[in-house]
Amino acid sequence: MTFISRYILIGLLSSLSLFYLGCQDPPLKSFEDARSALETAARAGALRYAEPVYREAESLLQNGLIEMARQKGRLGPFRNFKTADSLYHQSIQTADRAVQEAQARISELQTELKEEQLGFQTELGAWRDALDNTLMLNNAESYWSSADLALRTCERLILENEYIAAIEAVSEGRRWLVKLSQTFAEYDNDIATKIQIWRRWVNDTLEQSRISKGSAIIVDKSAHKLYLVQGGKLLHSFDCELGYNSARHKFFSGDGATPEGIYQITKTRPAGSKYHKALLINYPNEQDKSKFAENRARGIISRYARIGGLIEIHGDGGRGKDWTEGCVALTNKDMDRLMQYAAVGTPVTIVRRSDRWP
Repeated sequence: MTFISRYILIGLLSSLSLFYLGCQDPPLKSFEDARSALETAARAGALRYAEPVYREAESLLQNGLIEMARQKGRLGPFRNFKTADSLYHQSIQTADRAVQEAQARISELQTELKEEQLGFQTELGAWRDALDNTLMLNNAESYWSSADLALRTCERLILENEYIAAIEAVSEGRRWLVKLSQTFAEYDNDIATKIQIWRRWVNDTLEQSRISKGSAIIVDKSAHKLYLVQGGKLLHSFDCELGYNSARHKFFSGDGATPEGIYQITKTRPAGSKYHKALLINYPNEQDKSKFAENRARGIISRYARIGGLIEIHGDGGRGKDWTEGCVALTNKDMDRLMQYAAVGTPVTIVRRSDRWP
């Protein structure tokens, strides 16, 4: 082979090498940088708080991968990775923007949440004070507990950086407070319609005691007081505890409510009572029986419900809370004193609230 022929052959081989190998390298570093930028954006919360921008950056990265693969499939001299490299850089810039938007949104949510949480805590505390200064309303207590749980959930979600869910928890808590408010409104309306009746019961009991010069017992549920009167005048007042569902008149057996009405002592138990000493009253009276039958007929209570009975004034009180099944509880010392004046036939009037006292 001549020198010229050998030279031509070497030139042809070199050209073929360039043809097949190409003259550009894939932009792998740009790809890695773009992928890293997306991971940073995800850690910054962009998927939750700037998702549209994050998805745009993700799409640019995918398009860059497709373009890079397409160029790799071409013959060397025809490869051009500029478009792929440009897509990767656009993805990086967009991911950085997603981080900025996520951080701004998180800051807004934190400010909003701080105000919402503080306001909700204040409302919750005010309702707690209201509940602590009224008779036990079981539904109201349940609603308050649900609202309090919503606050605890909000606090947990804040620690987990779930700010949107935390705001939703506050909204859920406020819905429970609306139910609580409605329960209180119904309770206040019930009192407003019955206050004159209770006032009359108290006046009649005092007048009966004045005329007979005998003893009578008046229980003020709201004040948690038992008043012992004689000859129409106050002789003693005692702190008392009631049924665990004390804010209502007793509807049926097992409802935990202390009855409201005009009763009398039917039996005294100076010994042998489960709770030190006891005075049994005639619950249910005729009015109670009539109201029970009406409520059952109207479906307000179950047709299987029983009216109940065995309501007493008894000892073992002093626990600082309403805990009985519907009875009125005094401390043993106060019960001993009351027993000195009470007898079978002694009037016992129980009202939820009244503005007329001895």
